[in-house]
Amino acid sequence: MVSHPVSGTQHSLRAGDYEACIASVGATLRCLTFQGRDLVVPFGADEVRPSYRGATLAPWPNRVVDGVFTFGGVERRVALTEPARGHALHGLASWLDFEAIDKGPSHVTLAATIVAQTGYPWELGVETTFHLSSDGLTQTVRVHNHSDEPAPWGTGPHPYLVAGPGLVDEWTLEVPADEVLTVTDDRLIPVSLEPVEIAGAERFDFRRARRIGQVEIDHAYTGFARDADGFATVRVTSADGTGVAMTWNTACPWAQIHTADKPDKAVSRLGLAVEPMTCAPDAFNAGRYDFDAGLIELAPGASSDASWRISAIG
Repeated sequence: MVSHPVSGTQHSLRAGDYEACIASVGATLRCLTFQGRDLVVPFGADEVRPSYRGATLAPWPNRVVDGVFTFGGVERRVALTEPARGHALHGLASWLDFEAIDKGPSHVTLAATIVAQTGYPWELGVETTFHLSSDGLTQTVRVHNHSDEPAPWGTGPHPYLVAGPGLVDEWTLEVPADEVLTVTDDRLIPVSLEPVEIAGAERFDFRRARRIGQVEIDHAYTGFARDADGFATVRVTSADGTGVAMTWNTACPWAQIHTADKPDKAVSRLGLAVEPMTCAPDAFNAGRYDFDAGLIELAPGASSDASWRISAIG
């Protein structure tokens, strides 16, 4: 008999008008509200997390095409966790049960170990801190390579943002990015990096905020406009002026945008996935591509970190 919620140990955070609930399985952002309004698509504590909703992605975000990559001159094969498309999706940490190593009313730090295993023979210590403040919810992910060889690494979050009432179709989106990674229609395998206006302005160019409508997107963007401190921000707003912003630092040169299209209309387009990433899709195969995929080669004993923030608009 399960004696705790299937999503793991629950950590409730509060600061001002913000409240968040963090589930230990996958170091998952299970809910986030501002003045009682959902900023992300939530799910129940005793529900198996759907669609990587809110999960922390490591040691890679997005896909490893065919589950095969070469690193250090050795070909590796990892388990195919996206069987319909035949890829390894969103890393190895999303179903680990993270342990709380520090906690307060407005923050929690969770830790887990990615053990050396078939296809990924490196041991990594991963810590992530969720911190609520008047600015919103900031998540920071830190990794330490405990192995005696360099390890390939990437990370990112997987929240589905909620602007307000209704579906994605009715919201306005601003993505200040100049380039989008085109992919194959069937398996979403990267093809080429293109200016958004050339790849298809009506579908991909949201440099000026506009209504999403019937557009379907599941693509990675890069070439972000940033402020003087190096932060990029994606904003999604509703007709009544409410909305949510996601902001991240230069550790994440990429972001996947997904309109969450599902065959089941009852759960389709409920939120907009905005996933800042330290690397591009299939970055473990960076040598295949003529652009900088951003793969981090983490030296033995080395550490790396990245962070992002979700905040309310209106």
